[in-house]
Amino acid sequence: MAVNTPQKPRETMEAVAVRFAGDSGDGMQMVGSLFTATSALMGNDLATLPDYPAEVRAPAGSLGGVSGFQVNFSSTDVYTPGDTVNVLVALNPAALKVNLRDLQKRGILIANSDTFNDNGLKLAQYTSNPLEDGSLADYQVQALPITRMTREAVAPTGLKGKDADRCKNFFALGLVYWLFDRDLQPTLDWLTQKFAKLPAVKEANERALKAGYYYGETAEMIQVQYTVQKARLPKGLYRKIGGNEAVALGMAVAAKRAGKTLFYGSYPITPASEILHELARLKNYGVVTFQAEDEIAAMCSVIGAAFGGAFAASGTSGPGLSLKTEALGLAVMLELPCVVVDVQRGGPSTGLPTKTEQGDLYQALFGRHGECPLPVLAPLSPSDCFHATYEAFQLAAKYMTPVIVLSDGYLANGAEPMRVPKVEELPAFDIRHPVDPTGFEPYARNADLARPWALPGTPGLAHRIGGLEKQDVTGDVSYDPENHERMCRLRAEKIAKVAESIPDQEVLGDGAGADLLVVSWGSAYGAVRTAFERARAQGLSVAHLPLRYLNPMPRNLKEIFPRYKKILVAECNLGQLRDVLQARYVRPMEGLNKIQGRPFAAAEVLAGIEKALRKA
Repeated sequence: MAVNTPQKPRETMEAVAVRFAGDSGDGMQMVGSLFTATSALMGNDLATLPDYPAEVRAPAGSLGGVSGFQVNFSSTDVYTPGDTVNVLVALNPAALKVNLRDLQKRGILIANSDTFNDNGLKLAQYTSNPLEDGSLADYQVQALPITRMTREAVAPTGLKGKDADRCKNFFALGLVYWLFDRDLQPTLDWLTQKFAKLPAVKEANERALKAGYYYGETAEMIQVQYTVQKARLPKGLYRKIGGNEAVALGMAVAAKRAGKTLFYGSYPITPASEILHELARLKNYGVVTFQAEDEIAAMCSVIGAAFGGAFAASGTSGPGLSLKTEALGLAVMLELPCVVVDVQRGGPSTGLPTKTEQGDLYQALFGRHGECPLPVLAPLSPSDCFHATYEAFQLAAKYMTPVIVLSDGYLANGAEPMRVPKVEELPAFDIRHPVDPTGFEPYARNADLARPWALPGTPGLAHRIGGLEKQDVTGDVSYDPENHERMCRLRAEKIAKVAESIPDQEVLGDGAGADLLVVSWGSAYGAVRTAFERARAQGLSVAHLPLRYLNPMPRNLKEIFPRYKKILVAECNLGQLRDVLQARYVRPMEGLNKIQGRPFAAAEVLAGIEKALRKA
């Protein structure tokens, strides 16, 4: 909806990072998502960082209950949600205290002054009111009575008290919409759909949204409006997508493209549960979802579905992957295709259940008993979760093996624009189930060393299946020591052959050699890519290798590493990939490591690059 506003000075900005912060019940994720969707519709490139509290019901106003949503929107390419924020919306003192460190100097602070009372300040552990004591002199502070103005705006609807106060997030959203010249209509349309059966709630939120917008338009204390132009993205149809949503769609599209039913067996666990929620909405597209009683049952159900001929998958996080381990070994022994998505979180144990980490690499590569290799992929961005999951099913079906996809909380909860691929652009599946019993052997192998995917009930193709070692070719139970070694080597060779189906590794920057090569994997890509580009702009001799295939690794890595004087491996753990690379390629590497439940900031990576080059 276009709104005629009095002309205030306008400034054009290339990129802006905004963070909405408040109590977990203040609807910060909702308004952050709406602001993101509107910015995507307006043609900006963007990246988001939702930040959930770990406690389900932390005391209102407490530091542990703060929820935040950050979005970085730009007229140029965006790879991260931003190192610092230009605008911080703090709906209570706790939100201010938790998030102020990330607001850049001279940044805009919009604070709900109604909550900065004695009780609110005490809960946030303030000894004085920061809106009055001069401690915020470095920022552009807009201390507004948001609660009171929201109540006044929604009064005609009859909502009062807490019901009226719930609309204050939309007042804040409307103000930020005006500040950055955003269109209200997509949000108004969303409210109409969301609250179709609650007209009073719909009207109240609309009134609060418009009140915030018009406040920005008329308030003398806000002097400038900002504009962020459209980004120059490749032509195509785009949509906003989050990592978990992308995983779900990747699974469903892969199954549809292959003419298969998708079976998803899962046990709820943060931050992977949303995959189950998304797939449950797709039952009309040949998707079957099963919420198991535990992680072990979930993995076993996936094995049964794969045996029956479905595209089978499960999603979990680190603790759940531990419980799936034995059944994953069974899937390796049975040589059945399936996909397990591990949405990594801070560990060990319950750890930081709502925060991100890349701590499960060792577990994905080595966390099974016996010789039990399987392919491991790590998507680079929220939209790449779609392509990585789709590709995981391709590898699973081609090589008859389980495949692990290592996502994490940062990718799962983050969002970005995704160019929607055309069906014909997606690789096709070549799946053949044997039907001729003549000469059939359940563990005979094709050129890829994959055994046949024989479906139960096919006449003449009955065969033994189970966790005991198989006799080569026949699949009979075998205790022969030489056969066991032969089968272990065959299974390992089959996974090694997966390297033939993945592309050679590309190096960004000086492919012929540079003083420093920065290696990232999975979600560290965005921050490292941004830091790499900043370093190159400064004339630093640096290249970037974003690793997506973790087992097997691209075949040309052994040719790439010797070209560089020094290698720096950036990852949100204590050095798991670095250890693997050093052992495999027998050369020392440095680590740039962060394990704080937060993704890398590009500035942190750039500082690591500069330090490594000084030591070179």
